[in-house]
Formats: sequence, C-alpha cells, structure tokens
Amino acid sequence: MKFICFGSGSSGNCYYLQAADYGIIIDAGIGVRQFKKYFRDYGLSLARIKAMLITHDHADHVKASGAISNELGIPVYATSLVHQGIKRNYCITKKVDERRVRNFEKGETFELGPFRILPFNVPHDSLDNSGYFITYRGRSFCLMTDAGHVTDEMAGFMEKADYLVVEANYDETMLQHGPYPPFLKERIACGTGHLSNSETARQLAAHLNREARHVWLCHLSEENNHPSLAFKTVEAELRQAGYPVGATLQLETLRRQSPSPLYDLDEPCDENPAEDSHQPVIA
Repeated sequence: MKFICFGSGSSGNCYYLQAADYGIIIDAGIGVRQFKKYFRDYGLSLARIKAMLITHDHADHVKASGAISNELGIPVYATSLVHQGIKRNYCITKKVDERRVRNFEKGETFELGPFRILPFNVPHDSLDNSGYFITYRGRSFCLMTDAGHVTDEMAGFMEKADYLVVEANYDETMLQHGPYPPFLKERIACGTGHLSNSETARQLAAHLNREARHVWLCHLSEENNHPSLAFKTVEAELRQAGYPVGATLQLETLRRQSPSPLYDLDEPCDENPAEDSHQPVIA
C-alpha cells in the first residue's frame, strides 16, 4: 500500500492511496492540470485510479471532483448529503456526471478493489463529513480532517490505525491574536470548526494506537499555524505519553501546496525525515 498527499489545507486537499494496480483519490481540491502534473512527476499512472472518495462538500475538497471524475471515467463515492452539496457548490464548474455518483452510508463497510473502507462521521460545518478507515492485507490507514472535535467514534479509530492522517489546523494563541474577524475565529474554534494543535495532541496522546507507525498532521492553517509549531506541540504530548516518536513511530506535517513523498506503507519507517525532505520516492 502506497500513500501520497498532493495538498493539504484551505488552498486544496487531495490524497492518494494505491495497492497493487488499484488507486483511490481521497478529495479533489486541487486543479486538474496540477493533479496530472504531480502524477507525471512521481511516475504514477492515471490509468490505475479507479475511484474517488470525498470527505465533505467544501470547495477546498471538491472543486475538481467533477473534472477529474469525468476525464478519468471514475466513480465518486460520498454520502447523499455530500453529493447534494457538490451539485450546489458554485465553485465546481464541472459537476460529477450522474452516472458516476455513488452513495454510501456511514458505518457500513464497502469494498473498492483490494481495499475495505469504513466511513464514519466527523463533525464539521459542512452538509456532511466523513472520515475513512481503510484496510488492506492487515494494515489500516485512517484519515480524519476538518473536525470540530474528536468524538468517541473517532477516538476508537485512532486506537486501531497503523497509519493516521489527522487535522491540526490552528494554534490557539495565533488564532486568538491573528487577523481573522471575531465571527471567523469563533467558527474555527467551535465544536463544528477545526481541531487545534493542542486538542489534536491531547487526543493522540490519549488514544493513538501504541503500535501506530506513522502520523501525518494535515490541514494546517497558513495564517494561524506553522508546521514546526504543530509538530512540536504534538510531539511533546506524545513523548510525555510514552510514544516512541522518531523511532518506530514517525510524525510529520503535510504541506499545504506541495506534495509529500510517496510513502510505501509496507516498508519499515525511516528515522526522522527532515521537514524539508520532500523528494519523490518511487517504489
């Protein structure tokens, strides 16, 4: 199983999982030309993309969903509410063709190629929002983003995931003293907004799987956070809780507008990768 992040943040979110010859896009918030360029740069084949999963209907997660789906001829999986939001979203110039719309119910497992996928609820101020717990040959990958708070269900998936992508959107002090107007600060910090570095750190320290191999912090705010700050906040809590950060457990922040390495999730974790080490790793 391989994983890459093509962008994470309000400028556009897009993730990719591949096992054997079957690839899945999770969210499509970056431009089509940019998406295709990244695939060429990393030596990946567009023909291997078989499906798209959508978390929620905000533009930074769906603006290219129709364009990519229609060009590649792939189905788009989401809840019926998210599909309704995609149809109404004025930022999406090319809508998903009705023939490629696929609905699922949260809490019900379904299969896509070699993957078993269990969608679950993530609280956010969109029409609906799903996290994904994905298994392949005994390994588990979980993604939860744009969360106002961590529910018991989300904590349960933290406890089971070998690989976890989780939001650490803002630093509380930076948000409080930053340039955003009061209503926007309130929206971000409320129970249906976003997770702060400190809340993510606390939840991970309390619930992260003791056998977890890699945690990626996603959807960092450009105005109210910094990668090193998010990393240090979470790292400190995990170390205090006895997690082997930098040894068998790797912790990284995902960049907003540039891709991550291509991670081979079947291989042992390397020692602490440098923050600016983002060269393609082609397996």
